[in-house]
Amino acid sequence: MTLVTEQTATVLIVDDNSANLGVLSDALDQVGLEVCVAKSGKIALERIKYVIPDLILLDIMMPDMDGFETCNHLKANPVTKDIPVIFMTAFSDTANKVKGFEVGAVDYITKPFNQQEVLSRVKLHLKLHDLSVKLEHKNALLEQKVGEISQAYQDLQEMQLKLIQSEKLSSLGQMVAGIAHEINNPVNFIYGNLLHANEYTQEVLNLLHLYQEEYPHPTPRIQTELDEVDITFIREDLLKLLKSMNIGARRIRDIVQSMRIFSRVDEANMNAVNIHEGIDSTLIILNHRLKSKPEYPGIEVIRDYSQLPLIDCYAGQLNQVFMNIIANAIDALDEYNQQRSWEAIKQQPSRIEIRTTMIDKNQVAIHIADNGPGINQEVQEKLFEPFFTTKSSGKGTGLGLSISHQIIVEKHGGCLSCKSTPGQGTEFIIQIPINQKVSRVA
Repeated sequence: MTLVTEQTATVLIVDDNSANLGVLSDALDQVGLEVCVAKSGKIALERIKYVIPDLILLDIMMPDMDGFETCNHLKANPVTKDIPVIFMTAFSDTANKVKGFEVGAVDYITKPFNQQEVLSRVKLHLKLHDLSVKLEHKNALLEQKVGEISQAYQDLQEMQLKLIQSEKLSSLGQMVAGIAHEINNPVNFIYGNLLHANEYTQEVLNLLHLYQEEYPHPTPRIQTELDEVDITFIREDLLKLLKSMNIGARRIRDIVQSMRIFSRVDEANMNAVNIHEGIDSTLIILNHRLKSKPEYPGIEVIRDYSQLPLIDCYAGQLNQVFMNIIANAIDALDEYNQQRSWEAIKQQPSRIEIRTTMIDKNQVAIHIADNGPGINQEVQEKLFEPFFTTKSSGKGTGLGLSISHQIIVEKHGGCLSCKSTPGQGTEFIIQIPINQKVSRVA
């Protein structure tokens, strides 16, 4: 799709009168427009096979093929159907004007010509056509990118759910980071171009308003269309629609940022990070599992964060530990809610509490607790054993807590423990050093 401006636009003048051709050609040429001429409709149709104009000034009364028939041929051709056509005529009767608009004209110029009027109308319709083409171009790109993102985001959700349920968390970081990277560029494209789309839309609406002010008495056909489409509603709703798209794009961008924080696949070495960001990103990824369901209300998450310094850790691996423990808490609460009535759940809503504290000058603790059914002592003793699971077949491999324990103890020199009483919920406590170098020396 080619975008034009009035400085580079080409105007085709079709008139069997040489004097009219000369006057119009000189006037348009003086304002920097490229001009082509044709002395009949047939010649014009032949000429556009080689040079596609951006606007056509078309005389109505011509021998062999009049302006109406010529316009019909133009509008029937997919290549030329969108070129704006302005009719030129010595007749000012309503019947001819209505017929002209019916065959596809955008305006009328009455002979004898007023050069300023001709130039104003030509410039206006070139500008309207240019803005319309730009808007169509942007909309096509946005629709394409929105489709790509919707499909990619749907694929991401399905893959995340499968991986969370099967507890194959060792590859989750790689997967999330890869998809986040692929989504990031089209999201930024949409988010950036929505601003331009809004500007172009506003310009088109302003020009339309100006046109209505300058020509307050539209033809019957235009008035009929105005009555049917409710232009006032469209003006207001179009801007609201663009605003909603902007909010949606910003939401997707925030989710992508959370996924990038969660995966941190590019951080192979230990770095000082804000662990609260990792917890928050994990909660965003699991947000769909925290929402209410038809059978029971959603799960409330309470965050109580202390002022913590940056923590030396393998951020991607630590986020996988958060993911595993929080996902297990959600599983336990979901299973518990299936055994309770709606009234019982309302009296004691499902809740996950996440609390961070400083233990001493070089150690922090992350407490993740739920108010589910709790775990008996016999099961607690086996929680961190490889392949041990209390879940039904196909819902868990028994590796999640074992891998988490290995990440905390062996990779970070910390401690992962569980405290639970049947009927009173479960609490996992993660303790890790703030500074790994100090910890290793000690």
